[in-house]
Amino acid sequence: MKHVPEQLKKLTVGVAAAMALAAFAGASQAAEPPIKIGTFLSTTGPASFLGEPARKTMEMEVARINAAGGLLGRKIEMILYDDGGAADKAASLAKRLIENDNVDILIGASTTATTMATLPLAEKANVPFISNAGAIIIVDPVRKWVFKTPHTDRMAAEKVFADIKARGFKKVALLSEDSAFGKSGREQILAVAPSYGLEIVEDQVYGAKDPDMTVQLTKIRSNASAQALIIWGLGQGPAVASKNYRQLNMKLPTYHSHGVASKDFVAMAGEAAEGMRIPAATAVVADRLSDADPQAPVVKDYQMRYEAKYKEPVSAFGANTFDAMLIFADAVKRAGSLDKAKLREAIEKTHGLVGANGVFNMSERDHNGLSFDSLRLLEVRNGDWVIVN
Repeated sequence: MKHVPEQLKKLTVGVAAAMALAAFAGASQAAEPPIKIGTFLSTTGPASFLGEPARKTMEMEVARINAAGGLLGRKIEMILYDDGGAADKAASLAKRLIENDNVDILIGASTTATTMATLPLAEKANVPFISNAGAIIIVDPVRKWVFKTPHTDRMAAEKVFADIKARGFKKVALLSEDSAFGKSGREQILAVAPSYGLEIVEDQVYGAKDPDMTVQLTKIRSNASAQALIIWGLGQGPAVASKNYRQLNMKLPTYHSHGVASKDFVAMAGEAAEGMRIPAATAVVADRLSDADPQAPVVKDYQMRYEAKYKEPVSAFGANTFDAMLIFADAVKRAGSLDKAKLREAIEKTHGLVGANGVFNMSERDHNGLSFDSLRLLEVRNGDWVIVN
């Protein structure tokens, strides 16, 4: 380089140094791979009303966390598969996420059936799993590696029964869905009713794909002792049952499960839903919360960001995923590590974490962490949800 001007020599040396620094930085980044969240959701098929809000929420939250620098200085990579609501497919996808994609955690499962099909895999592989599904059987008995964010169906049943009792009714008719969620709900309803001094005087079941429930509802209408009706299911079934109820000119005060906690249900059922009540978390009525409510800042922020991005109302099903992401991010920060055992332990020690569903206080004996008091009772009035208590 004896014929090269001194200034150019310095520039050449500087460029070489910069390239070396860039190479070092690249190697450093390569040594810090992204945090992998594995998720399988029912984004198509009959349970897509559960899976789509969850997918959108997770994408939104991953982008938000990454924009703020990620977790522990690492970006998050979301690996998503659609199980179509099929339990066997969900199990296959969970196996793929664990064994091929080497995910750090599983967050998802839109239904009780897909959760129950996959939780043995998470347990065997020692991978933390936070489910979006509602049935109590997911966390009772407690499984070391499995957690859930929605209220249990037992809590929801108790919320309904407390209101039925307060209204002076004692005889209740039940119409439940022949699905994992419906079966678990029916089991909890039958178990809980006596403790509230209530008797189930009709116990009817409908198929998840049934286009009409007139036969079952006619049997309920013919039972003169019934004073209130509970319809326990997911998706279109409860909307169909509500319309059949009105067509039969039935007059029983009617309750649905927390599985219809979205404005989509109101839209599907139309005027038939007027006056019907459900137990639900605050996500679907965020704009009706008092500013003094400890959940208000969290759930209103989620509602604002979701509705601004997707131009559609929030639902309880997206809120379940929102809470799962809150729990995961909080646990990673406290654990200071993505070591699966440390992460699992940190999730189990979640305490005082305010989410959309309530305040989470988990423990070795409670992998849901929500209290009965965080459920609200809602009623459909003029085509929208209002808070009853």
